[in-house]
Amino acid sequence: MNRIILLTISSLLIFAASLRAGDTQTKKDRTILASFYPMYIMTINIAQGVPDVKVVNMTKPQTGCLHEYQLTPQDLKTISNAWVFVVNGKIEPFLDKVVKQQPSMKIINASKGIELIKGNGNEGENPHVWVSVSNAITQVNTIASDLATIDPANGPQYKANGDAYVKKLEVLRTKMHEGLKNISSRDIITFHEAFPYFAKEFNLHIVAVIEREPGSEPSARELAETIRIVKQNKVKALFAEPQYPSKAALTIARETGLSVFTLDPAVTGPQTIDSYIRTMESNLTVLQKALK
Repeated sequence: MNRIILLTISSLLIFAASLRAGDTQTKKDRTILASFYPMYIMTINIAQGVPDVKVVNMTKPQTGCLHEYQLTPQDLKTISNAWVFVVNGKIEPFLDKVVKQQPSMKIINASKGIELIKGNGNEGENPHVWVSVSNAITQVNTIASDLATIDPANGPQYKANGDAYVKKLEVLRTKMHEGLKNISSRDIITFHEAFPYFAKEFNLHIVAVIEREPGSEPSARELAETIRIVKQNKVKALFAEPQYPSKAALTIARETGLSVFTLDPAVTGPQTIDSYIRTMESNLTVLQKALK
């Protein structure tokens, strides 16, 4: 009997030890998953230096916008192992599926509280909120605040990191407003619907969009209409995006004599903490050259 009791106690102790080991491993493997590139850049700024926290970008940094993105089996595995999932909130078509399959998943909606711009026709709300520097600041504050709530032990560090990054973004915003306040023309034609928030912030007027959805080339009639708008409004420049072929933009340029410049919606790029800022500074330089 005593031997049985001793064996039982030993088994319980071993089981308890294994649970403690599992808890320790869970604490040391806290992965914050970002849905795509801009969410990843924000989150690595906020979580840098926080002990035992790893930030992972679910999609490749060359993926671009997630309009039609389909989850892969590897994505589903990555999501199931994540501690927190940081999303833009409106551009991820798979989000409802994730919520349904992972009801206990901690999801941070970075676009929470941002007033959304309505798309044209039946396109719904435009999800490209981060392209506005002011909206990016709001998203950083939201992510930092929500991470501090989820992980209160490290809350002060999330908030301090978030505040430091916000200060950098505020300097960027001031620089861009100052740099664009004296441009002679504010009418622009963009490649797709990525820039309404950017245009609103910097008082630019999007008179036409070359492709409403990237990858869906405009018809001959749509191209002709865009060419008419260019000539009627005396538009100075066309803007393509580095993530997509610029064939349609080049066709319009050939028919109008305009130059094609590149505006980057910051959906791809190097995975470094200042990459969003560098992209926006490049956009400022491009706009100054194109619209002078």
